[in-house]
Amino acid sequence: MYSILLCLFIATLLPILSKAPLAVAQAKAGGYDNKNPRQQQASLSGLGARARAGHENAFEALILFSPGAILVIVMQAVSTYTIWLAISFVVARVLYHIFYLLDWDKLRSLVWLAGFACSILLLFEALIKAL
Repeated sequence: MYSILLCLFIATLLPILSKAPLAVAQAKAGGYDNKNPRQQQASLSGLGARARAGHENAFEALILFSPGAILVIVMQAVSTYTIWLAISFVVARVLYHIFYLLDWDKLRSLVWLAGFACSILLLFEALIKAL
């Protein structure tokens, strides 16, 4: 259970950590506009735009992962398999952001799919336990 909770904690931090490259891009684009950060982010291109997209996608992925991780714990379905699913999700999400920043679209899509699959499989394991 600890491993899944740790992965959930890390996954929750990833959207915040993924903000760093975006903030750097904003700083390079005339300084961080704290009054209108979203407007400034929308005007970014290249690396800055990719950093923004990766940051936003980190929140979207968290919404898919969290219910599965929590339900596996609540349903007492924690196993070596579910622990590896949670760890794989975190690894996939870190790689996803790196590949996004590097503009490696095909690898980015591949690890996105892996992370998505981990989230769905966690939900499936909780559902199986409920039967």
